[in-house]
Amino acid sequence: MAIRAVTFRGQACVELALPEGDRALVCLHGAQVLSWTPAGGPERLYLSPEAVFDGSTAIRGGVPVCFPQFNQRGPLPKHGFVRNRAWTPLPEASDAGLAVLALRDDDDTHRLWPHAFNARVEIALAPGALTVGFVVENTGAESFEFTLALHSYLHTGDIDGVRLHGLGGVPFWDSVDDTHPDPLSAGEALAFTAETDRVYQAAAAPLTLSDSLGSLEIAQDPVYGQTVVWNPGAALCATLADMPDDGYRHMLCVEAAAIDDPVRLAPGDTWSGAQRLSVTG
Repeated sequence: MAIRAVTFRGQACVELALPEGDRALVCLHGAQVLSWTPAGGPERLYLSPEAVFDGSTAIRGGVPVCFPQFNQRGPLPKHGFVRNRAWTPLPEASDAGLAVLALRDDDDTHRLWPHAFNARVEIALAPGALTVGFVVENTGAESFEFTLALHSYLHTGDIDGVRLHGLGGVPFWDSVDDTHPDPLSAGEALAFTAETDRVYQAAAAPLTLSDSLGSLEIAQDPVYGQTVVWNPGAALCATLADMPDDGYRHMLCVEAAAIDDPVRLAPGDTWSGAQRLSVTG
């Protein structure tokens, strides 16, 4: 594997490349994977052409890391603050076939969240597969709680033809209507005809996304108790300044999440969990 420093739209990044042709691009701003292109295949992550790259805000697309707060479920800025911080690459990690970016607490993070931590985002590229892991250690003297999501924007063909398999029988909360509808029937695939914002209990087996680009398996470690599925639909997308009006037609977020029950981390303890994306067809 080759790992090199590059610049993308004015932002410092690292690029991972395999001899087979697989590539991934990771921005130091937010430790955010921006691109994943398996060898011989199309781009598999959605990056909005209107995304802001001046460092003032989160980048719309790729795999943002939402920590230590998911969405607006608490007093912190929406989705926490680490997606708006500059992370440090650890060059020695390349020996293990990984790109690893690190972030520690400092005076700026203490103004928002008064806890000591050491966090890492670990990106592993393999033929036809991408793994994104998050690791956090409590380096302080007191326990803290957090919620978390790997907010993966998957690039799709036209949303009308997208199907997400594997959620049949899985309970969920529909945040658009604030309801708990009956789950899909066994074997039924989720289709997308309007704004979708659902928090599913984690399924027992990996999910499969199928559309005109092919099939993608989506797996997450058991420490993520939920899976968030989001597509803004036409009306909401038109209000998002960093998305084109038709952007919703070419993306679907399928997020590994630990949000319903906050994780409590004791001093000296470490939490870790990953999401894995694999091309299957």
